[in-house]
Amino acid sequence: MSEDANDDVMEQLRRIDTSVAHPARVYDYWLGGKDNYAADRETGDQILKVMPELAVIARAEREFLARVVRHLVVEADVRQFLDIGTGIPSADNTHEVAQAAAPDARIVYVDNDPIVLAHARALLRGTPEGSTMYIDADLRDPATILRQAAESLDFTRPVGLMLLGVLEFVPDDEQAYAVVAELMEALPSGSHLTVASSVSTPDMDRAAAIWNDSGATPITIRTPEQLMGFYKGMDLVEPGMVSLPKWRPEPTTQYAGQEVSQYGAVGRKS
Repeated sequence: MSEDANDDVMEQLRRIDTSVAHPARVYDYWLGGKDNYAADRETGDQILKVMPELAVIARAEREFLARVVRHLVVEADVRQFLDIGTGIPSADNTHEVAQAAAPDARIVYVDNDPIVLAHARALLRGTPEGSTMYIDADLRDPATILRQAAESLDFTRPVGLMLLGVLEFVPDDEQAYAVVAELMEALPSGSHLTVASSVSTPDMDRAAAIWNDSGATPITIRTPEQLMGFYKGMDLVEPGMVSLPKWRPEPTTQYAGQEVSQYGAVGRKS
């Protein structure tokens, strides 16, 4: 990282408001990470009191990501990934899974969180044959994402678009559908869309209310039917839209077959 980039990271860190919970840091707390503050832990604990399952969901989502990436690399021959809303680096990040199977894989990460920016060095460590890149941008600005991602990705070849745990933070349904449609429109045939998102249940709705009352970035919980709206015109990979542990479980998958309030699917663009 250049001296100018390092100065930018330090400036971003100075702007972090540690008095208000942040999605990436709460998620990090649930995963047992150390990049979180008192406000994140307090909000995280309040939510876990009404929905202990969220700690399970956090781990299930990481496993889901790894299974999807392996599937796309090994079975769909995808060598490029655009991972938006990547969050704080944890185990089995997209580039680690993809490049373990295909060292020449190219990954672009996108997030607008200064904590994630500070961890960009970890995200950018990949194989010599492949490429990793980090973009500081917002999902709601797809034009900027696509313009900068084109510096690393070849948009004439299939891309795996990963949107895990991020669409909840685009509250307006029309805007959320439009953003995903614009991103997928720029990708060629053979590209894949992966969405993982919380789904509405009484406990999840109560947890979302606590989250929104905390002053953190508000979230919107959707139904599985609403999540299917992101896949218009695409062919769903089996088994379709399901609870995350039920999507192509492997022998090492925790909670395999368990129903959790986080659903996901993978769709292929024809």
